[in-house]
Amino acid sequence: MADGAPMRISATTLSGPVVTLEPLRQRHLAGLGEAARGTDIWQYMAANLADTDSLEPWFTEARRLEKAAQQLPFAIRMTQGGALIGSTRYLNIAAEHRRLEIGWTWLAPSHWGGRANAAAKLLLFEHAFDTLGAQRVELRTDALNQRAHHAILKLGAVEEGLLRRHMVMPGGRVRDTVQFAVIDKTWPAVRAALEARIGET
Repeated sequence: MADGAPMRISATTLSGPVVTLEPLRQRHLAGLGEAARGTDIWQYMAANLADTDSLEPWFTEARRLEKAAQQLPFAIRMTQGGALIGSTRYLNIAAEHRRLEIGWTWLAPSHWGGRANAAAKLLLFEHAFDTLGAQRVELRTDALNQRAHHAILKLGAVEEGLLRRHMVMPGGRVRDTVQFAVIDKTWPAVRAALEARIGET
C-alpha cells in the first residue's frame, strides 16, 4: 500500500492454527446460537444473543453495516474441529485515516482464558496492519467489565483514557468506556508477544 493511501476493506477469511475468522453469513447462525447460550457473556454487551429472538436482528444489522462499508463482521471458528465459538468485527472504520476498531467480540465461556481470543486478535491485527496498512487499531470496553479490561491489556494494547457517559446500554444504564489502542510503531512488539503467547513461535 502506498504511504498515506486510504485502507481498502473487503470481506475475507483470516486463517490461523487456532481459530479461523470467516465473514459472518446466514449459515453461521445456528452454530453461533449454540455458542451464545452462556448468559455470562452478555452483561456488558449491547445485545443479549442468548435470547434467540435477538440473533437474527443482530445478524441483519451486522450485514447492513458490512454492505455500507462501515463494519466487517466475522464468525470465529476453531480451526481444529470446526466448532463456532463466537464473533468479532472491525468497526468505526476511518479508511482515509487508516484507523479502525476491533470490537463486538464475544466468545462462548468455555473458551475464556484460553488461546482463542489472543489468536483471533492476532489475525485481526495482522490483517489490519500488514494487509490494510492501518496505522492505528482501537479497542474499547465497558469500564465495569474488568475481565475484558484485563484481557485487552494482556494483548499489549495501551490504555489511553476514559470516555465518560459514552453509551446508553439496554436497560438504560449510561456506560463509561475505556479506550485502548495498538499503533503501527508498537505492532511488531505486540505481534511477537501474541505469537509467543499462543505458541506459534
